[in-house]
Amino acid sequence: MELADRAVGLLLTLTSLSIFTYYTFWVIILPLVDSDHFVHKYFLPQEYAILIPVYAAMALICFLSVFVGYVMLKSKKKKA
Repeated sequence: MELADRAVGLLLTLTSLSIFTYYTFWVIILPLVDSDHFVHKYFLPQEYAILIPVYAAMALICFLSVFVGYVMLKSKKKKA
């Protein structure tokens, strides 16, 4: 079981590191590169650099709100 936990941890770490590297390159380095350079075809337009994290944060807040509400309703039923 410990080996599976370590494998999952490694996978999550590598995934988050690759997303961080991609996003950092996209937001910080790419505006400094000429617009006709071939590397631009691997990235979305710059508007999405703000929209994607905002929508992800909104989805996370909505999910957490529903989860907390569900837990509160479930614990209220348990007391009654």
